[in-house]
Parts: sequence; C-alpha cells; structure tokens
Amino acid sequence: MKLYSIASMLHEEAKANTLSEPFIKGLQDTLGLEFDYKGEDFSTYGLDEDVDLIYVRTGGTEGIFKKVFCSTGKPVIPGGKKVRLLTSGLSNSLAASMEILSYLNNNNIPAEILHGSSSVIAAMLDGSVATDKKSFHKTISSKGVLAGKRLGVVGHPSDWLISSDVDYAKAKEVLGVELVDISIDELVEEVNKGGYSIPKCLNPMNTPKFGRPISEKDMQVACDVYGALKKLIAKYSLDGLTLRCFDLLTRISNTGCLALALLNSEGYVATCEGDVPTMLSMAVAKAVCGQPGFQVNLSHIGGSQLLFAHCTVPLNMIKSYVYDTHFESGIGVAIHGEFEPSKATIFKMGAGLDSFIVEDVELTENCYANNLCRTQIHIDAPGFGQYFLTEPLGNHHVVLLGNNAEKIETALKAN
Repeated sequence: MKLYSIASMLHEEAKANTLSEPFIKGLQDTLGLEFDYKGEDFSTYGLDEDVDLIYVRTGGTEGIFKKVFCSTGKPVIPGGKKVRLLTSGLSNSLAASMEILSYLNNNNIPAEILHGSSSVIAAMLDGSVATDKKSFHKTISSKGVLAGKRLGVVGHPSDWLISSDVDYAKAKEVLGVELVDISIDELVEEVNKGGYSIPKCLNPMNTPKFGRPISEKDMQVACDVYGALKKLIAKYSLDGLTLRCFDLLTRISNTGCLALALLNSEGYVATCEGDVPTMLSMAVAKAVCGQPGFQVNLSHIGGSQLLFAHCTVPLNMIKSYVYDTHFESGIGVAIHGEFEPSKATIFKMGAGLDSFIVEDVELTENCYANNLCRTQIHIDAPGFGQYFLTEPLGNHHVVLLGNNAEKIETALKAN
C-alpha cells in the first residue's frame, strides 16, 4: 500500500517525519503492514494495482494537490483510480480534504475521504463500511435574496480554495448581490499608515495559551487592519467583505482575525481567506435570520459529534473570549471564544449558487486544543457527518445560533 503526503509549510507537520506520527503508526498497526512511503513524489501514483493513499497532513494543501494532478487545467488521475484522501483530524487536515473532494466531485472523479479511528479507516479500505447514499443538497430556486447588497473581495480567494470560484454575474443574477474586487495592496497601504484607535469595547490583553506573547504593537496593527477595512467599506459602500488574510502574515506580520471578529459583531459580513461562497452564505444568513455567522473548518467527526474551529468569531455570538495567536503561523491576534450551549444551524451555499445545505443541530461544548484553530466547538448532528465525507460544498461552513433551517430553506426555495 503506497502512501503519498502533502503538507503546508505553515504547519510544523511539514518538518516532521510522517511515518513517526502516532496516527500513521497506529494505522499501520491496525492494517498489519508498513506503508510504502512516497512523500510528495507522485511519479508512481496510479501506475500499478497497489492501493494508493494521499495523506492530507494539514490545511492549505489543496493548491498542492491541484498542482500535482491538474497540470492541464482539468484534474487527471493516473490509472483512473478512485482518489483516497486520508485525514488525521488535526491541523485542518479534514477541512482541506473536503475542499479537494468537492473539487473532484465537481469534475466527476471518483473520490472518498478516509477519516476516523484506525479501525474505521481500515474498514473503509476493505469495503466493510456501508456508505449512506442520502444526499443533503437542496436546490436554490429563489432569486434576489441579497438584492441591493454590495460585498467586497479584498485580494483574490486563497490558493487552496480550489472548488470555491464564484461567477460574479451569476451571483448578481441569482442573489441580486454585486461583488466588488479590491486590491490587497490598497488594504496593506492603508494599514501601514497606522494611527487607528483600539476600540474600547475590546477585552484587555492577556497572555496567550498557545503561540508567542502578544505585544502592544501586535494589538495595534491588528486594530489598524480593522480600521483600514472599515475605511474600504465606507469608500466602496460595502455591506461586507471577504479578506485574503494569509497574505497579511508576510506583509504586515499580523492577521485579520480580530478585525473580522469586530466587523461581524457590528453587523457587517466578514469572512476569511477570500472565501466568496462562505461570504455569500453568511450574507444570506444575515438577511434571512438577522444574525452573524461563525465561519468554521470541520476538524474531526466522531459519531454524531462534529468538531469545528476557526481563529475568528463574531464577538456578539460568544459569552466570553481571550486573545491567542493565529494557529497556523503562531503570530498576530486571534480569538478564542466560548459559546453557551444552544440550538444551532449549519449552512452553506455551493460555489455554483445552484445548491445549498442546511441542518438544525445542537452546539454542545467548547474546546481549546493546541493543534486546531483557536475557537473550537463541538456540535451534535446525528446522521449529518456523512455529508462532509461524501459531498461537501467546499471546506468552510457557517454556524448560526438557533434552529434556522426552515427560515433559510424557505428563503432559498421560495417561488
């Protein structure tokens, strides 16, 4: 059994020995074999009858996958094999696999995500796990739910969002929204001017649980990002925006996490990573339900329990918060927020704006592990985990407080 791997250099896993990971060692023990480890050398992939596994070790790897298999512009899988994406449940491995699977599904290429305990993955490999054929996708048939809204795209979508391209004309036709491109250079130039005040509503600084200490300069620059984004909102008459935030790591040594948390709590729609479908989904949720949404990565599935995480969260959704560093980079100012247990909703529109998923669930508890984005929640969603492993609409999803599935479905399927 051949094992290939992909990892982002932003993560520590990229520097470590893959075969020494407890996850991989445990899987080898369960399978009773040693992997023929190929690393990122895919030259032999699909060339024999052996089983080929692609271990998606971290988030941010979707672009690497596309570079390997899509040199002609369309994905080509050697040997026509079913693509098997192995995930650990750590470091956004599952979220990245969902984006890759969504991309492959859109191109009608057989693929699956292998996720869970070693015994579950072993059973999936030998075909003894039955796959639920139920589809959770619903059709968008209404028009104009975002009529008159203007939303900004600050920088292009992040390179790893390979299944999240949105046609601006279709967004206008289906939702009634105008999408406005704004250069990341314009934002960085405004941030570098500095001089923005730190909002008085913010908590005082604290010592992070993870990452390095946060300095007064870190906090000031994070608030300069917030001030600069508000200036762009005013200049372009925006109702919200999505930010290619990872570019800020190298350009200003900070992140957009705090800025987006503040903007969402003030009634704007603000999402990470230049993710346009998630921004549009959050905008629909705001228009229909009158509340902000929490943009999340799915990190782990354990039975009916789903573990979601991200480094920013609307401050008016949570009961309390402390500051931490951004997970992938260990710098900047991120948010560890804590929710009250409550009824909740998971929602996402597909990039093609022809389908969506929505599900009423229960938000059960908060977590705070060092190998995930900083705000972490467990959600109980019996039977819904299969959707993420078979037909996800990209990696990011939106969590809302309260059971809102009927409202959203009515708005998107109204005649």
